[in-house]
Amino acid sequence: EPPDTPNDFSCQTQDLRIVTCTWSQGGDTYLYGRHSPKYTLSEEFSQKMVPCTVSCSEQCSCSWDIGQQRIWNITVTVENPLGKKTATDVFDVTHRIYPAAPFQLWEECTDTEITLYWKHRNKGIELFCQIEVLQPDGKVELRNSSDTHLHYASITLGGLQPYTEYTARVHCGAAKHFWRWSEWSEARTIRTKETTPSGKLDIWREITPVRGGRNVTLFWKQAPSFRANGRSISYEVTWEKVEDGSKPESISFSSVYNSTRISIDNHSYRISIMAKNNVNYSLPSVLIIPRATGNNRNIFSTEELKEEQVNGTDDGIFISWEPRHIYDSYIIDWCNFPMLQPCDLQWKRFGPNTSSALINSAAFVPGVRYNFHIYGSVANRASLLEKKTGYLRELPPLLDPIVEKVELTLNAVTLSWDSYPTNESQSGFVRGYHVYVSPIHEDCSLKGSKKHVLPDDSVLCKYTIENPEEKRYTVEHLSSNTKYKLVVKAYTGGGETPIVNFIYIDTPFNSNMLYLLVLLVIVPSLVAAICRWKMKWVKECCCPVIPSPNKSKVLSFKEFKIGSEKVLKISDCIPDMLAVDNKAEAQKL
Repeated sequence: EPPDTPNDFSCQTQDLRIVTCTWSQGGDTYLYGRHSPKYTLSEEFSQKMVPCTVSCSEQCSCSWDIGQQRIWNITVTVENPLGKKTATDVFDVTHRIYPAAPFQLWEECTDTEITLYWKHRNKGIELFCQIEVLQPDGKVELRNSSDTHLHYASITLGGLQPYTEYTARVHCGAAKHFWRWSEWSEARTIRTKETTPSGKLDIWREITPVRGGRNVTLFWKQAPSFRANGRSISYEVTWEKVEDGSKPESISFSSVYNSTRISIDNHSYRISIMAKNNVNYSLPSVLIIPRATGNNRNIFSTEELKEEQVNGTDDGIFISWEPRHIYDSYIIDWCNFPMLQPCDLQWKRFGPNTSSALINSAAFVPGVRYNFHIYGSVANRASLLEKKTGYLRELPPLLDPIVEKVELTLNAVTLSWDSYPTNESQSGFVRGYHVYVSPIHEDCSLKGSKKHVLPDDSVLCKYTIENPEEKRYTVEHLSSNTKYKLVVKAYTGGGETPIVNFIYIDTPFNSNMLYLLVLLVIVPSLVAAICRWKMKWVKECCCPVIPSPNKSKVLSFKEFKIGSEKVLKISDCIPDMLAVDNKAEAQKL
């Protein structure tokens, strides 16, 4: 194939002595050896061939000494047995300066400035340089410099942070008739010098009354506006009585500490905490602990204020408070882990015009109650204003109420669960209770209840108690002599757990029915029996039955009948005694 036209043909110089022309080879001609493409360069003004040797790898290039000539018209020709192509570049060498990369960088620095120096090989050429500065936050800043001396150049970078690393590199171009940037110099990492810590520490306290005084736990952290400005940081805590000007006490801590506990009496104290590096101390952060005597003894007590419930969201727990114009700031504190000791106390400060905040923390989890204290601060003195308590998200109660007492009557049952807790141990605010009842072998339809259908389609009677402190309930309208199943469930803003376990009761037998049975059946039967017995007695008394001689044992002899009557012969009976009452009768016999 014939050769392609040389692409991207251009010429440039680094030092106004040597010009280098470069171009792209183009596609493969599939001709090799003595038939492969041949390159030549010619100068049209002088009609001479350019005295350079072409070399090709990724690109083709050719360099030569230009002498005193400034304007050039260079044509590159590529040819093989199948054809020839050319490309032309006309240029002024002073407009085609491509400087060498700066080298040998060094610096001088203070706490907020860096003066960067570098050398360059382009003697006699006025350069315009650009410095790329990599900031600590990863941002890149470009700054320009035209301060070029005979042997070196420099630039001063101001407005930097003390004791902070910056990475810089330089590239340059011709100040007049800019053609292109040089390659970047090697990058150099520079640290500014130390200076006094800037800003103040953010400090807070937790006060615990003890016999004869108070224990004060002090906490500190670096506020967003605070900068250590040094290699090593330490903290110094100082406290002294406000009234009598006694000698202050102090203690120092290394950078790994962020809290300490001190013991003070009931006087008013001034506490200050400072950060220190190798240069100096920061400005002190101050807290005033008021006296704990007289009317102020309970100034830190949280018992007088009622806790208000607050709601959580996916982003945190929303807290609002009533602003008071006398305070110059507000502080909210809470524990990240309320059930642990120490609880990882946290706090946030807000300006005087703020009356609400969304408190969030990576430690917040659903089902844990977090308590928030809101303080107002004026002249470094903090006063508790409000208390809030809430969950990131409420969950159903972990445990069901345990029915501790069951009182049965004929048609009612009273259940009690007095020991069931409704405090912060719960995974949600206990809003009340549901009592579920049903006979064992049938669905429930008690008066005054609502129906509740279980997953197995069985129906329970449901009663609702909306007061979480009411832990006693009486279920009425039960049937006597019947077996029932019951369960008590607590519910929160997160609902309640599924019904699993029941308790079972048997209502008593109805004794009134027994009395009625006695009255209607047994008593009349007894009366009838008595009456029958009495009638038999009266009859026997008043109308005795005349015995039949035929049934007498006296007639148990050999029978001698006259007609149908048995006749006793005198000879068959030998009497013990014979008495004759009537002489006439005796005469007859």
